[in-house]
Amino acid sequence: MDIGAILLLVALLLGVGLYLAAPLFDNRARRASAGTQETSSLMAERDRIINALRELDFDFRLGKIPEEDYPAQRTDLLQKGAEILKKLDALTPPSPLHPSPIGKGDNGEGAEDRLEKAVAARRVDAAKVQAAPVSDDDIESLLAARRKGHKTKSAGFCPRCGKSVMVSDHFCPSCGKALT
Repeated sequence: MDIGAILLLVALLLGVGLYLAAPLFDNRARRASAGTQETSSLMAERDRIINALRELDFDFRLGKIPEEDYPAQRTDLLQKGAEILKKLDALTPPSPLHPSPIGKGDNGEGAEDRLEKAVAARRVDAAKVQAAPVSDDDIESLLAARRKGHKTKSAGFCPRCGKSVMVSDHFCPSCGKALT
């Protein structure tokens, strides 16, 4: 064997060895991703608690949850949400722009107050829907407009060419096949 071929083989083996060993030497990235993963899972849990609180309030207004069970369930969810917010505050270092002690918001409010604000912000759409009562005449006019618009809707597809056809079409606009 030639000396050049041996050196090329050694260089190739050394390069492959370094490539395979690189993940073993990169502990910093693993530590940073573990903290990011924990923060991400806590944020997902916070969102789940906020959604559960919103659904609990909605179900209570609909009468699905008895009055004697509602306060206990709501308090339990608020406590879990407050614990998650405190853990998030502990993981997130305070910045110079937003110095906040653990469990406190920007204006000194507690974790439960911050959770209540988040639930209230997500409740805005439900309040808009319930605010305007609808009369029978309004419903009838909506139905008439819907029926009128339905005449111009798609009726399916042409059996010959497969292009979409409208309800009002008597012939396929693409190939001319009779549809009636």
